[in-house]
Amino acid sequence: MDQNEGKKGALLSRAGEAFRRVNRAYAPPKEHPLAGHLGALAAFGAYTAAWGAVVGVRRVALPDRHQPLDLLMTAAAVFRLGRLLSKGSVTSPLRAPFTRYEGSAGPAEVKESPRGGLIRSTVGELATCPFCLSVWLTTTFTGAHLLWPRATRAVTGGVTALAVADTIQLGYDCLLQKNSG
Repeated sequence: MDQNEGKKGALLSRAGEAFRRVNRAYAPPKEHPLAGHLGALAAFGAYTAAWGAVVGVRRVALPDRHQPLDLLMTAAAVFRLGRLLSKGSVTSPLRAPFTRYEGSAGPAEVKESPRGGLIRSTVGELATCPFCLSVWLTTTFTGAHLLWPRATRAVTGGVTALAVADTIQLGYDCLLQKNSG
């Protein structure tokens, strides 16, 4: 082992110990696993960098400003997909390896909790959190909109229609319950 490798090893060892001290001072690891969240942050950084790299390689011109309709439709699509992926009963098989079913949580939604070791529970926490998924979905839609704007508008339009239809369904159910009670 040369001197540089020894210095790198010592530096990594000190950084690891510093992280463990911060983790212990922040919260008991079983209550709030910082290591898992640090891994999720690193994965998100790599995911975002990959989108950026593809956009850069393709030399896509960035827009001067956002189109208001694209923003509204993307926001509605991110909201609806975030709920569908993180809470939908029909998408529970996707989350099952990382979560434990706890019960029903409303129309076509379930309540689940993360389970397993550090990586599995971190993925379970991400998969059951619509707010967490929204960050990843927004990044996906942003990159897709830059690379394939027409196809992305078609997808966001379809998912926005689903969000509006769901809102109408829930509103209709509320009216029926109000009038029957």
